[in-house]
Amino acid sequence: MTLHITDAFGRIGEENAFAVLARATDLAAQGRDIINLGIGQPDFRTPEHIVEAAIKALRDGHHGYTPATGIKPLREAVSADLHKRFGVDVSPDSVLIVPGGKVTMFMAILMFGEPGAEILYPDPGFPIYRSMIEFTGAKPVPVPMRESNGFAFSAEETLGLITPRTRLLILNSPANPTGGVTPKAEIDKLVAGLARFPDVAIMSDEIYAQMTYDGLEHQTLLAYPEIRDRLILLDGWSKTYAMTGWRMGYSVWPKPLYEAARKLAVNSYSCVNASAQYAGLAALTGPQDAVRDMVAEFDRRRRVVVEGLNALPGVSAVTPKGAFYAFPNIAQTGWKAKPLASALLEKAGVATIGGPDFGVHGEGYIRLSYANSTENIRKALARMGEFLEQNKPA
Repeated sequence: MTLHITDAFGRIGEENAFAVLARATDLAAQGRDIINLGIGQPDFRTPEHIVEAAIKALRDGHHGYTPATGIKPLREAVSADLHKRFGVDVSPDSVLIVPGGKVTMFMAILMFGEPGAEILYPDPGFPIYRSMIEFTGAKPVPVPMRESNGFAFSAEETLGLITPRTRLLILNSPANPTGGVTPKAEIDKLVAGLARFPDVAIMSDEIYAQMTYDGLEHQTLLAYPEIRDRLILLDGWSKTYAMTGWRMGYSVWPKPLYEAARKLAVNSYSCVNASAQYAGLAALTGPQDAVRDMVAEFDRRRRVVVEGLNALPGVSAVTPKGAFYAFPNIAQTGWKAKPLASALLEKAGVATIGGPDFGVHGEGYIRLSYANSTENIRKALARMGEFLEQNKPA
């Protein structure tokens, strides 16, 4: 028997961080001491008041379906939170609650991706962008995120890549995997330039919006009324509230696209877990001390990581301005990125991710997540230094 699945599945990619996590877990099960700086999730517990809200929701009988768009109190809370943080007005009727941030990417790229279309995405960037673009048959057009520019996007370079075939532009700041934050002045220039391309939609991935450092404030694209009628915002609870396993995200859609997104929800997952939505409500409306404490701790670790990386032979690292990743340049070590990441895991017991897993411009870099204890980070850096001193590439 031969089963024929659609050719599109031959184009779909991976998020290699999960493969590295699986290998690291296997090695640990064999008794190896593994320090995981690969996976991108906070090492903090979900705050207790959020957990208790989910338990209460279950005890109160919230066991059934909810509206596909999400429960109304949660959509209202998202709207209020965006107004409180950014001073923007967002109707709850434009908010869609989704099971994780990836769902918003999936929906947006499905809406605009088809053979003959082009979609611009950040590179190095989150690997699911390119994977989903290729799945739809559209042409992925990488927008380089350059170390020389602090891994922020260049408005001029981005605008220069738009053609009559461009349907969607994907932006991400603060950025995964680089920790880059694009300055407001550059965003201003991009938005002004987009006036020349009124038929290009924008998806702004702002999942790390509350994780910025050195006094920087996140600049949301919701603050630009001139593009609101074609802007899709991606955000959620996973990073900010240490809720990766809860699968909770939200998106804000322009009116012309909202109904299409709702139909995709109905056709794919029906609705988001009911009790998790009440947990999300408690996260937004309850105390925010845990968020501030977590980000402050990430900031302390960030300084340890950058200092330690720059002390390693052949390694240099610009200081990340957001998220919880460092993206050091390892070109001077003589290693290619993926073989180095593999060797560090197998021989030194340190899990990292090779830069090419994040795009064609990722060679020469590896990604480290500093969502791990300072003690483990220092130990990992010492192991990396010892490995680089004693091992040269084949």
